[in-house]
Amino acid sequence: MGCCSSASSAAQSSKREWKPLEDRSCTDIPWLLLFILFCIGMGFICGFSVATGAAARLVSGYDSYGNICGQKNAKLEAIPNSGMDHTHRKYVFFLDPCNLDLINRKIKSVALCVAACPRQELKTLSDVQKFAEINGSALCSYNLKPSEYTTSSKASVLCPKLPVPASAPIPFFHRCAPVNISCYAKFAEALITFVSDNSVLHRLISGVMTSKEIILGLCLLSLVLSMILMVIIRYISRILVWILTILLILGSLGGTGVLWWLYAKQRKSPKEAVIPEQLQVAEDNLRALLIYAISATVFTVILFLIMLVMRKRVALTIALFHVAGKVFIHLPLLVFQPFWTFFALVLFWVYWIMTLLFLGTTGSAVQNDQGFVEFRVSGPLQYMWWYHVVGLIWISEFILACQQMTVAGAVVTYYFTRDKRNLPFTPILASVNRLIRYHLGTVAKGSFIITLVKIPRMILMYIHSQLKGKENACARCVLKSCICCLWCLEKCLNYLNQNAYTATAINSTNFCTSAKDAFVILVENALRVAAINTVGDFMLFLGKVLIVCSTGLAGIMLLNYQQDYTVWVLPLIIVCLFAFLVAHCFLSIYEMVVDVLFLCFAIDTKYNDGSPGREFYMDKVLMEFVENSRKAMKEAGKGGVADARELKPMQACEN
Repeated sequence: MGCCSSASSAAQSSKREWKPLEDRSCTDIPWLLLFILFCIGMGFICGFSVATGAAARLVSGYDSYGNICGQKNAKLEAIPNSGMDHTHRKYVFFLDPCNLDLINRKIKSVALCVAACPRQELKTLSDVQKFAEINGSALCSYNLKPSEYTTSSKASVLCPKLPVPASAPIPFFHRCAPVNISCYAKFAEALITFVSDNSVLHRLISGVMTSKEIILGLCLLSLVLSMILMVIIRYISRILVWILTILLILGSLGGTGVLWWLYAKQRKSPKEAVIPEQLQVAEDNLRALLIYAISATVFTVILFLIMLVMRKRVALTIALFHVAGKVFIHLPLLVFQPFWTFFALVLFWVYWIMTLLFLGTTGSAVQNDQGFVEFRVSGPLQYMWWYHVVGLIWISEFILACQQMTVAGAVVTYYFTRDKRNLPFTPILASVNRLIRYHLGTVAKGSFIITLVKIPRMILMYIHSQLKGKENACARCVLKSCICCLWCLEKCLNYLNQNAYTATAINSTNFCTSAKDAFVILVENALRVAAINTVGDFMLFLGKVLIVCSTGLAGIMLLNYQQDYTVWVLPLIIVCLFAFLVAHCFLSIYEMVVDVLFLCFAIDTKYNDGSPGREFYMDKVLMEFVENSRKAMKEAGKGGVADARELKPMQACEN
């Protein structure tokens, strides 16, 4: 980690002048050490689960008597059929593979080790017996010889449920899985409640399988459209703002006008021939229309006043979007940032899931109520999975925070480099280098704070799902309110964390100092923040909608000419969901760049005024915005006090 001469130097007075990219020191070292210790604990859980034999049971599989398939086994005390030699029986076979326990998420069936999986459907016990004689793979219980399959009275209990579906071994995991998806129709219907007919489910899935090439092509199209939009959005940002403004004005005026028109029409309608019950209903409707019309009028007036106050700050949003487009031209590797983050998350999630699977098979053999073997962990180690779940949240948030710090560092380098020709060859890699050398502790602390908020929210969501239909209305309302409040707190902390990372990238201060400095800057520019987070977010939302609609339209045109299946609703839904996910990932990077640029701009205008020795760092487009704002203030006189306060250079106070 590149080390620091003095970690305490980060704890400076809040009344100091920012010196972007000048001083660099390690930040939040104790939190980095804590995170490393936590990761060592995660590694211990993985090592423990592998060392206790879980790896062999997970990969090779085991039968209902505790025998691991494909090897010799030791005898388990008081467990019948244990300690068998399964060297030549390498696959796990379930007597009733379609009997799924949806609550405990497992197959409710006796499991046996067999030499081969039945590749074709076996309809009778004679077929099962013939398969055992030809392939040497006995599919009935170990206590029943193949010659007794058709004669024994116990065959209906000890042999697989007929017909035995055709199955194939799962690669690397040696389980015989049915090749026909209809076996899992009940499971699918439990997840997809609107499916009441298996034939509908089959047609939906067959549509996906038949159109997989089209789905892949459309997903690639959404990826290309997202990357193109990130480049051209700076040219259309002004148009989008005007479209948004016009639609908002027309919508609010039109809605208010329609409500007043309906109220006037209803009030003038004749009431003589109306029976008393209908008259009461008409009066209630008239009263409701009056309330709606008044509310719409108040909303429209407030909206116009807000737009009047925010109109000057919308220009800053447009300018920031324009500069963000330039950032992506100078830093093209930013476009690929979602790929690296997604790749890192997938690698960690795969590791996490594999360790979780290992944990599921650790422990000592215990006989359950049915007389079969289960492996359970006893003592304090049975709570390891709680630690593992916390690790999932913290490390995932840590990876996302690393992306935020990397983007912030690269954009800060771009903004505070006066001559863009002197930019580092790869600002992204330079930012990654600074992150690894100096600021991993800050990222660990910020991600831990998000974890502290996310865990209680997930626990409350779990409690709410478990009590669904059992709790009273008051308890349900309290639970939902707590979940909503924690969600809002998480979003606010995420936004503050992102700005704290930007402050750290600029000034190399620890997390708390950076968060405090960023918060002060944001409060001083509250109206601008509101404009960027409303107009800017809506513009990016329109971009996401544009990509989803374009991809969906292309999907409809392509799928409409596909004649191999009748139902193409599910492929289209998959494509649209993927398009939205891709658009969200890419445009979130764009939004992140805009937020970093805004904080840099606010700091620039606070500590510089364009005079010799205090020249602005900002781009020409932002410079034009500042000059236009100053001209407007001079013309407005006292009316521009608020804006003047925002643009006035503020000297750092010296003690």
